[in-house]
Amino acid sequence: MRAWDDIYPFPLPPSWVPGAAVGILSLHFFQKLLFPYFWADLRYLLKVFTYGLRVEMYRLQGRVVTVLDRFVKLAEKQPHKPFFIYEGTVHTYRDVDRRSNRIAQVFLKHEALKKGDTVALLMGNEPDFIHVWFGLAKLGCVVAFLNFNVRFRSLLHCVSSCEPKILVVGADLLGTLEEILPKLQKDVSVWIMAKDSTFPSVHTLLDKIEAASEDPVPVNPCSADNLKTPVLYIFTSGTTGLPKAAVISHLQILKGAAGLWAFGATSQDIIYITLPLYHSAASLLGIGGCIELGATCVLKKKFSASQFWSDCKKYNVTVIQYIGELCRYLCNQPMKEGEKNHKVRLAVGNGVRNDVWREFVDRFGAIKICEFYGATEGNICFMNHTGKIGSVGRTNFFYKLFFPFDLIKYDFQKDEPIRNKHGWCEKVKKGEAGLLISKVNAKNPFFGYAGNKRHTEKKLLCEVFKKGDLYFNTGDIMVQDHENFLYFWDRIGDTFRWKGENVATTEVSDVIVMLDFIQEANIYGVSVPGHEGKAGMASLILKNNTSLDLEQMYKQVVTYLPNYACPLFLRVQEKMEMTGTFKQQKFQLVDEGFNPSTITDPLYFLDHSKKAYVFLTKELHEMILSGKMKL
Repeated sequence: MRAWDDIYPFPLPPSWVPGAAVGILSLHFFQKLLFPYFWADLRYLLKVFTYGLRVEMYRLQGRVVTVLDRFVKLAEKQPHKPFFIYEGTVHTYRDVDRRSNRIAQVFLKHEALKKGDTVALLMGNEPDFIHVWFGLAKLGCVVAFLNFNVRFRSLLHCVSSCEPKILVVGADLLGTLEEILPKLQKDVSVWIMAKDSTFPSVHTLLDKIEAASEDPVPVNPCSADNLKTPVLYIFTSGTTGLPKAAVISHLQILKGAAGLWAFGATSQDIIYITLPLYHSAASLLGIGGCIELGATCVLKKKFSASQFWSDCKKYNVTVIQYIGELCRYLCNQPMKEGEKNHKVRLAVGNGVRNDVWREFVDRFGAIKICEFYGATEGNICFMNHTGKIGSVGRTNFFYKLFFPFDLIKYDFQKDEPIRNKHGWCEKVKKGEAGLLISKVNAKNPFFGYAGNKRHTEKKLLCEVFKKGDLYFNTGDIMVQDHENFLYFWDRIGDTFRWKGENVATTEVSDVIVMLDFIQEANIYGVSVPGHEGKAGMASLILKNNTSLDLEQMYKQVVTYLPNYACPLFLRVQEKMEMTGTFKQQKFQLVDEGFNPSTITDPLYFLDHSKKAYVFLTKELHEMILSGKMKL
């Protein structure tokens, strides 16, 4: 016995220890085999629960803490930390707080703005977009972000739909203001970011900012008494018609601002924002997320593929935002040495294709792609926290308890959900494509659209599975696989997505039929190899005894439509095919695409280099397919 003790001096473990070790190893093996995403799901759910608990604790304490409140606290706590960097100039948290105070003081003095008033903001990506936004928020105003790509009738519609008391216009958008000023409602006061104005009855802002006080406005106007109070209007094309002003509450901003944190970003990160600030991805997820973290962001006037990585290196960027098109543009750039010599670790966004995803990571280094899904006005969000290529997110039993949703069968011909003989909608099986709907309740409300009750009601589905239930119709077709990953499949309705924007076909059609030689226009999206989304195509019926004036057509679309909505392809037909319910037939046209080898109708292509529509030949078609022709 002593000999054994000399060889092995340590006491033997109890007899149950080896059995326990084997049991733990077996559990670990079976967990990896049967529940491979258990720990990733648990970490993500704990983050969701923690954030929700924090908001709920504030509510129980009788406090309503908004993203703006957090920004003001950060300006006191870390006044000298850079909040954002623009064209090399650093704007600290204190700088932004004080300049936004000045703007609040100007409007308080000159316009007597009060809590709840709406102010429309037509500005590009620049520091004063953020200053004006925050300054108005400090007055308790609702700020409407206008898309600066939208023109004429559509822009006037956007302004009138949100009923603003004031319209603030950036100095680089005075040409757009000049177009709409004669038809703008007379009760809308117009302010421009300049020291002097050549427009009659238009006020200047820069000179008054310089003379204003940096003191905070009284706390009472800006303090929120309810998280469900509207604070922003962000315009979305939705599924039909002209842009609609989605109502954004404090609650939605809080949820959006938590996105970067949920994906693992920290206060030490530097976030690169190249997307337009009028878009919720840049304003809520980007700027809001930066405030939630107490981090720094780099704001770019406009996305530039050639300057992207040099900016990332120059400013030590660690987190980037993207849409699918952005990643493809970067992959299409000529290869350079040292493309992986940067500090970017997270890329947060949506809409990237599987092949671009793989190419992006292979080429630019070990960047974690954080894909997510969420509509601006929606009440449901998915986040791909595991990094599964192609997926927009993942769900499980517990996630559906917090955010109930379903995928239901959809009739694409009738353009409506399928209901059984009892009148109820039916869920699709895993692996089948279905319409994504999300339950509307007190915890997950739908705030609708400003100034249009009818559009709000159209986005809701009633009596879906039982009497009295209510669901938000996302308008998106999704697929859930057997591992509970979700994949975006398509959009429904009269819309398609191109260059990261929703294109409403009725808006494009309305512009084209204004031409005196057009009888009817059927607008739809067609797939183009190597490009995300669908390019716009117009099937045209000419009026009797007229001919297609390509010069007038080009002038009409580029004048009245944003660049992304201009149809890239035209098809002239003799007869417009209709569905059984007397709607324009699109499915066959979409399938046929724009191939001159199989289509006998005349086809034309929008050649941006020539600033004209040109005849689509087989050679030009091949150039488009091969990527030699820029779209």
